[in-house]
Amino acid sequence: MQFTYTAYRELIDNLQNNNYSISSYKDWENKPYCAILRHDIDNDIEKALTLAKVEQELNVKSTYFVLVTSEFYNIFTAKSEKLLHAISECGHEIGLHFDEVRYPQLITPEDVRERILEEARLLSLAVGKKVDIVSMHRPSKMMLEADLEIPGMINSYGQVYFKGFKYVSDSRRRWREPVKEIVRAGTYKRLHILTHPIWYNDIEMDIHDSIINFVNAGNMHRYIAEKENITDLESIMTQEEVR
Repeated sequence: MQFTYTAYRELIDNLQNNNYSISSYKDWENKPYCAILRHDIDNDIEKALTLAKVEQELNVKSTYFVLVTSEFYNIFTAKSEKLLHAISECGHEIGLHFDEVRYPQLITPEDVRERILEEARLLSLAVGKKVDIVSMHRPSKMMLEADLEIPGMINSYGQVYFKGFKYVSDSRRRWREPVKEIVRAGTYKRLHILTHPIWYNDIEMDIHDSIINFVNAGNMHRYIAEKENITDLESIMTQEEVR
């Protein structure tokens, strides 16, 4: 499967043509064949919104997981809040993407549970609605085996989703299993499909070009931010000088 919006549309078509109901973490139980679509926003909320709009065109709803501790975006900036609200307005759910590595002092599942609830509260403030679903970012063996229960929240790495569904992912821009063939075969009644919006573009790009484009775009984002804060920035540095 290519990493283009056209290929993603084809994946949705294949799911629906093979009798899979596109479901959420909250409405899958009574469907004979279901597929939960999950997107982890590790890097770029703008790319996530582009994918969200593609799904909206297809009348499909999914869940976008936001990394509160991201090095690449701040959920409380006006721009990020606007983007997250736009994703929500497309009909999608906003969930928390939790990185336990950020907190090396967390020793037990109970410690992790408390921190998840705190981050969910902060994210709820940013998106203006309650966040009650969490996914783990690079989960440890402890987290995968803990089947962590969190008051008032759904854990997408709970055993019901991680073991009860066929889980397929495009992590590191590589499908570890042939997702199109899995959908066509219909062997699994429940699919849990994870994608990362950063990998998807109008045209096919390899992982090298995808990463380079993202890294280089960061300079332009900084220039635009400076332009909003420094009067007549172009007299100091022009946009053409951005590399």
